[in-house]
Amino acid sequence: MQALRKTHAAAGVELVEVPAPQAAAADDVLVRVIATGICGSDLHVDDWTPSYAFITPALPVTLGHEFVGVAESGPWRGRRVVVRPSVTCGACAACLAGRHDACERRTGIGMTRDGAFAEWVRVPQRNCVPVPDGLSDELAALAEPLSISMQALRVAGDVRGQRVLVMGPGTIGQGIALLARRAGARQVVVSGRDDEARLAALRRMGFDALVDVEKTPLADACSPWLGGESFDLVFEATGVPETIAEALPLLRRNGIVVVTGIHARPLQLDLTTLVRKQQQLRGSFRPPESDWPQALALMNELGEDMAQMVSHVLPLSRAHEGFALAHGKQASKVLLRPDGGHG
Repeated sequence: MQALRKTHAAAGVELVEVPAPQAAAADDVLVRVIATGICGSDLHVDDWTPSYAFITPALPVTLGHEFVGVAESGPWRGRRVVVRPSVTCGACAACLAGRHDACERRTGIGMTRDGAFAEWVRVPQRNCVPVPDGLSDELAALAEPLSISMQALRVAGDVRGQRVLVMGPGTIGQGIALLARRAGARQVVVSGRDDEARLAALRRMGFDALVDVEKTPLADACSPWLGGESFDLVFEATGVPETIAEALPLLRRNGIVVVTGIHARPLQLDLTTLVRKQQQLRGSFRPPESDWPQALALMNELGEDMAQMVSHVLPLSRAHEGFALAHGKQASKVLLRPDGGHG
């Protein structure tokens, strides 16, 4: 079968022929892939930034962790499923006690075990979540990034009546903006840098407070939307650490910054102002497993808006073209389908 793989600890990915996977354990499920999203993490792996060197021992590995497919065995046989990409070990004290969210010995589908930029993928049965009838394949493929956005809102706390800045208009940032608006934020401003394709998707979702900081500093670009006030809450979804330092002067006393991006380099930050203004810096990463059915249910409500996120659906054989579109910020979300497609 055709698969997009990271083969060496260097920049680049390769489209190669590999054997189809076989079930290796009783609780394995083979999933026939329908569609897989290109994530910012995949772009980092393609570039081979230091924050993804942890996958080196797993190479060569097939990428792809945002996907929907059809289960070919197990309780969901013949049904569409999405798959939680974080695989718990099943053997640590937390797992044995049923506290899987607390597992610290995980592997990652599409990172340290083969993923879904392929025709087939082998996954644990317990990681499969059935897709409701009537939900499109394209929306279902967005379940993983929406769950990340949901976790960011949870880490932030109550956003009702708050002025919110979302830095980064990618799929995670778009999801955060939608959820913040849904939760009653007074204002949602989204910033990007030379990001017209993704900002255009946000316009189609009904957002108008959009700023491009390619030629205008963040403070100046946001000024027309602030009216002399400050933001109550900032979400960082850029993966560019310097944006945090740029946002802190726009954040009110006791305000909160939630960091969701994965960064290729460390941040140099003057903490004095943060301390004197009692601002908080919070990290947000993996949602609890229970969020996945909720994410799929939310799509029934947010589907019309979320459909605007997907800008390109390409066959897997054009994976390099899809990566180039994503790298060049010429796309909002690119989905890849195995050649021949499904549905």
